[in-house]
Amino acid sequence: MSDRIEAKIIALDLDDTLLKTDLTISDYTVGIIQKAVNRGIYVTLCSGRTDNAILPYVRRLEIAGTQGGRYIIAQNGASIIDLHERKVIYSRFVDSDVLVRAFRIANNNGFACQVYDPSTIYIPFKNKWADTDLKLSRLKERVVPNFEEFLTEKQHAKMVISGEPADIARLESDLRTELGGTCVLFTSKPFFLEILPKDTGKGEALLWLAERLGVPQKNTMAFGDAMNDESMIRLAGCSVAMKNGSEAIKKLAAYTSEFTNDEDGVARFIEKHVL
Repeated sequence: MSDRIEAKIIALDLDDTLLKTDLTISDYTVGIIQKAVNRGIYVTLCSGRTDNAILPYVRRLEIAGTQGGRYIIAQNGASIIDLHERKVIYSRFVDSDVLVRAFRIANNNGFACQVYDPSTIYIPFKNKWADTDLKLSRLKERVVPNFEEFLTEKQHAKMVISGEPADIARLESDLRTELGGTCVLFTSKPFFLEILPKDTGKGEALLWLAERLGVPQKNTMAFGDAMNDESMIRLAGCSVAMKNGSEAIKKLAAYTSEFTNDEDGVARFIEKHVL
């Protein structure tokens, strides 16, 4: 492929993409990201996490105070945050009736559910899946006994339904039939099924931000590994699947990195083909 990619905004998934398996970022990767930002490229962390769960990695990269590191995309594209203005500049929410229908189906079949705000995971009861999410996100947890009522009291950007992978696959099929085109459904991890607002995803958020910044679609770039990255891998002008990514994402992407997330795959690709 051509050695040079003219990227003006780079969207980076976190888990299993930018982050190593132990959830760290190497000094080498930090240096490459800073070099990209110093050259005038926007580098936007783009995750299923809430903004508070993304911020530690913006701080690790030391780009929050720069123009290039000014924006983050959270909750799989349901919100964009301007870190300089400290405000949400783009937000999408799931219709409450969709959330209630999904919760009833999931709850009646023994699945755990959760929704979020920037700092907290809300759950109807304690469960091991929420504990897994807490370890990944380092957010707080709150048990809400009347969960169905809670779903209608405020707006929610997404719901996560969790369970054993084989059971989640069956539930996904059932929910696609039941909910039709009222929302976006995908598995972000084999044990996490996510529900997002209709026509919402990382890719849609990336293109919205690019337009705001005056960046043509052809100069957008995205790195990802899993199905919650599908829309930005599909919509970005240049898309890169991680070597450790799913086969479905590799088939969609223009390129596949030569190295895994544990081998600084993102930084190595950027250094070789962008900088």
